Amino acid sequence: MTRVSISCLSVCIALATGSAHAALDRTGDFAMLDNEGSFHQLSRYQHRKAVVLMSYSQSCPNMDSMLSSYTALKSQYAEQGVEFLLIDSQDSARDALNALDLELPILQDNGQLVSEMLGLKNVGDVRVLNPDRLSVYYTGAVGGELDQTLASIIDAPIRNTVNTDNSNPCAIDYPAKAFYSENVPSYSDDIAPMIVENCVTCHREFGVGPFAIDSYLSLLGWSPMIKEVLLNKRMPPSQIDPDIGHSSSARYIEIANIQKLVQWLNAGAPRGDGPDPLAEYEHVESKEWLLGEPDFIVEAPAQKIPATGVLDYIYADIELPFDEDKWVVGMQYQPVATSALHHLMAFVTPVESDFWGEEKNASTSTRRFLDGYSPGENRAAKFPEGTAVLIPKGSKISMQFHYVGIGAELVDQTKIGFYFADPDQVDALEERLVQAVSAQVTIPPFDYHLPAHASYQFDEAVVISGVRAKMNARGKQMKFSVEHPDGHMQDILSVPAYNYGWQPHYELDEPVTIPAGSTVHVTGAFDNSVSNPFNPDPSSEVKSGFESWDEIFTGYFTFHKAK
Repeated sequence: MTRVSISCLSVCIALATGSAHAALDRTGDFAMLDNEGSFHQLSRYQHRKAVVLMSYSQSCPNMDSMLSSYTALKSQYAEQGVEFLLIDSQDSARDALNALDLELPILQDNGQLVSEMLGLKNVGDVRVLNPDRLSVYYTGAVGGELDQTLASIIDAPIRNTVNTDNSNPCAIDYPAKAFYSENVPSYSDDIAPMIVENCVTCHREFGVGPFAIDSYLSLLGWSPMIKEVLLNKRMPPSQIDPDIGHSSSARYIEIANIQKLVQWLNAGAPRGDGPDPLAEYEHVESKEWLLGEPDFIVEAPAQKIPATGVLDYIYADIELPFDEDKWVVGMQYQPVATSALHHLMAFVTPVESDFWGEEKNASTSTRRFLDGYSPGENRAAKFPEGTAVLIPKGSKISMQFHYVGIGAELVDQTKIGFYFADPDQVDALEERLVQAVSAQVTIPPFDYHLPAHASYQFDEAVVISGVRAKMNARGKQMKFSVEHPDGHMQDILSVPAYNYGWQPHYELDEPVTIPAGSTVHVTGAFDNSVSNPFNPDPSSEVKSGFESWDEIFTGYFTFHKAK
């Protein structure tokens, strides 16, 4: 009897004995980082036929045996379009997972939220998932009918979820779930204040978020979407690896707070007693100059923003009247259409240059970057003590705007307030610069993971105070590292889930000083497959260029000379 007939017989027996449902069970999308900081999202495996997950715990006596069987299945099916991963359901730290030295990636399930969603009860529980339809092919143990189910997936579509028992006695404890089942969070005291602090700046009427969260009822109505974007890490935006560096601009939400919110949603999102802080919240668009009245204010050309549609980048120049050099120690943007402005960037450029400057023709270039803007609370940039951005006389400001339609036609006219150094301070200042480090790429059609790398060596000691990743729609991930002269590597910041829609400048909470002779590295990858939700056409070959339909691979390091 062939393997195909055995597989079909197995599934038929499962149907007859009631160990399979009459249709594929549904599951939600989710995302996790693995032990090396790589990003894995179920829906971004659509180029694979199935994703297999097994719950792992080193403390379980049967783990080695189960892992051996699981690895054998990987050897058999990985080349046939099946992805094999482990999931840490014990909420272990990254260092502990790396110490295991496993052959397979092990996903960090921070807060155990994904394990709970998947219904993992025992160590060794396996789920075989359909990444295209977000459904479940198989639940159960490594043995049983897993092999036959995988063979059936390869040979023909499976229409029924196969359910088997996992008799392994190592149960998975869910302490947060147990706690919140007895102590359901309060909407008024716990949940609504969290939403006010983290969400409503963008998710408000005429805000840049796609929907408003302005009352308990609106939160309840959007609760399935909110849970989904938390579990698949679309929110909070600016997804960086929390285990590599730290930047307050990354909009972290502590995992304990995410647990609290998800457990409240799982409990049915009870309203309870007390006021509604969301209904009481009033967003006041601040036009205050946070560092006091600027020394000089410029106004960008007015930009008309259509109500809907895919909006490409807009470029604009601002001529400056200075007949002497100016040293900028602080600045602030004041957009008018904050609800539609998704981000902007500004460089100091020579009159004859455009926004891209020397980047158009060089793999590395040193530029004068002012600051970036991204949605959120009104903020001002005060540069580190003893540093400033130089505006040479005769220069201009070159800006890049990215707007999103919010259902109403708007006009934006952004102001920039500059704060200059006192003339007697100029000689003591170090110039704040940006090193652009780029690589040319050609991305074949349907390529799920095309690596890219660029580097630059600093001849003098510098202090790196920020980084920014720049790719377009096929961008997948980017990491910033330093190779010291003695050869050891230091990771500065990682963006494992690059999102074309979010391109903030990450100001490091702790700047990194590197000695002369150090080499900065930018490593990353592109995804030109059907699994990339931002990809306009996976069948196209894409090359480097500066239009939105091209690709770009550039990492920016903000730096100044070390004292």
